[in-house]
Amino acid sequence: MKITLLILSLVINLNLYSQELKCLVQVNAQQIQGTNKQKFENLQKAIYEFMNNTKWTNGIFAIDEKIECTIQINLTEETATDRYKGTMQIQSNRPVYGTSYNSVLINYRDADIEFAYTEFQPMDFNENTYTSEITSLLAYYAYTIIGFDYDTFSENGGNEFFTKSEKIVQNAQNSRSSGWKAFENKRNRYWLTENLLNSKYQSTRTFMYQYHRLGIDLMATKLVEGRQTITESFKLLQKVYRDKPDAQMAYLSIIFDAKADEFANLYTEATPDEKNIVYKILIEINPTNTNKYSKIKSATE
Repeated sequence: MKITLLILSLVINLNLYSQELKCLVQVNAQQIQGTNKQKFENLQKAIYEFMNNTKWTNGIFAIDEKIECTIQINLTEETATDRYKGTMQIQSNRPVYGTSYNSVLINYRDADIEFAYTEFQPMDFNENTYTSEITSLLAYYAYTIIGFDYDTFSENGGNEFFTKSEKIVQNAQNSRSSGWKAFENKRNRYWLTENLLNSKYQSTRTFMYQYHRLGIDLMATKLVEGRQTITESFKLLQKVYRDKPDAQMAYLSIIFDAKADEFANLYTEATPDEKNIVYKILIEINPTNTNKYSKIKSATE
């Protein structure tokens, strides 16, 4: 009996202190010819274990509270022995209170990843030093994913984790890998973190909190009130767009890449006034997705 209770207690404690991420991982190396394919299967397994078995926060996460995310790595070139270049697609989701629906928070393509990998090498990471290219890359996105999630549950809740991402960027400044430095391009890891911590984008982060926690989380029980909050919150994005914090509006692009379809779907049953307000704002601040937002306009006619 005592042994049974002890085992049950251990199981409960493991569930309470479970790691934060539920991350699916896929590594595609079809474009790299003449190499050991088993090596890339082992790489995929190693990344999966690193992302899912590392304790990234001091928070307590139940099994059903894990942050669902996916990482898809497409390796396109072997630049030297055991050294690879490619792209990475990162996506994360957040459950909506009172529903079975998951709202996409990140749908981001890192077009310039590069790292060395020797089969069965340990996945070591230290947030205070640049230990390895691959673990720095993975840890950077782990903290960014968690930061986005926390931002939707409390205003500026992701600060701690975006600061950790920033520390990884700083430690990587002498790396031979690309994607870490300000001068390379405006859509890399350096600028993503800069935008997330830049006070000029503060209204965007406030939007993420209001839209999710005070908006769609409320709609299951208070549909009208939740949608009214969302309608008002779009004005925060409009303000950032008009202030133009940077030429490429990188942070805004990340939001629209993840949520344009959701924005359009939310307003198919809204009032005519709400539809007109939101449609005008969205085609102003995100004209590239005008076709998607036409669903809102057609519902008003």
